[in-house]
Amino acid sequence: MLIRLNLSLFITFLRIGLFTLGGGYAMLPLIEADVVEKRRWIEKDMFLDLVAIAQTCPGVFAINISIFVGNKVTGTRGAISATLGTTLPSLVIITLIAMFFREFQDVPWVAAIFAGIRPAVVALIAVPTWNMARKAQISFLNCWIPIVSALLIFALGVNPIYIILAAGVGGYVYGLMKD
Repeated sequence: MLIRLNLSLFITFLRIGLFTLGGGYAMLPLIEADVVEKRRWIEKDMFLDLVAIAQTCPGVFAINISIFVGNKVTGTRGAISATLGTTLPSLVIITLIAMFFREFQDVPWVAAIFAGIRPAVVALIAVPTWNMARKAQISFLNCWIPIVSALLIFALGVNPIYIILAAGVGGYVYGLMKD
């Protein structure tokens, strides 16, 4: 049973990794649909918490989230299965592109394809961001937090680590005051 579950984790994350362009954030809706809604391996609140933790950990977001989900489902072997499933498609595709890209990078239709993919990738990242904001219950009352955070990072060059630490301390203080 455990082997079958780990194989299912591998195949689920392999499919997600194979058919998702745009990185980890673009994978979020597919991961949530499979892991939370279809297979019910993890509840929605837990998934949102895992996403938040994965964002704060160093490393590639898609790998972090697959490690956390796999570990939650079947432990270390699940983490390994999900991570291999996530990384294998990208590894193969990038290796093939690297082998042949120099020959094709100056071809006009190849450049046009990449120019067309860029806006689509932005949309693939924007939609999960919007959905996560809704699930995190960001409203007009507290929307100033991500807006000020983004402005501090973008306009003033504040290190994102300081923003994360300040938000964590602020959340802790708010929790103390709320109780």
